[in-house]
Amino acid sequence: MELLLKEDVEHLGVRGDIVKVRAGYGRNYLIPKGLALMATRANVKLIERERQRLVKLAEAELAAAQSLGEKLNATTLTFQRKAGENGTLYGSVTSMDIAEALAAQQLEIDRRRIVLKEAIKALGDYEVTVKLHRDVAATIKVSVVSDAPKPTTPDEHPPAGESVAS
Repeated sequence: MELLLKEDVEHLGVRGDIVKVRAGYGRNYLIPKGLALMATRANVKLIERERQRLVKLAEAELAAAQSLGEKLNATTLTFQRKAGENGTLYGSVTSMDIAEALAAQQLEIDRRRIVLKEAIKALGDYEVTVKLHRDVAATIKVSVVSDAPKPTTPDEHPPAGESVAS
């Protein structure tokens, strides 16, 4: 089955390409999701007329993605989680947690664009990649810290009977 792509589809093609796919994939996924049209002469002519608009749209999307990428590269997120003595988290930090933290900073990112091979399950500093566009990827610094209060040492408290001057 030959289809004309209306949107970029990862591992298949970019907007405006005519691709050959299996009938079930085209009928059951690409066409209902609005990602492709049947590659008829009328649809091909329609896309050729829209190609100029699509080029301008692609340039605008790329510029927006690069601008957002610069903001994300400067972003550091800190998560406080309960952790065991050896630094293992009770739970994890997932792409959904990262997307929610970004939304709190007025940076709306779809969680599926956040690339985590697996959830973060230990304390520490991590670099997480966000795919914004096929040509633009940003890196966010994620720090996972324990929410338990730090144990105090005798050096931090004044000896009994002495007061601290304010």
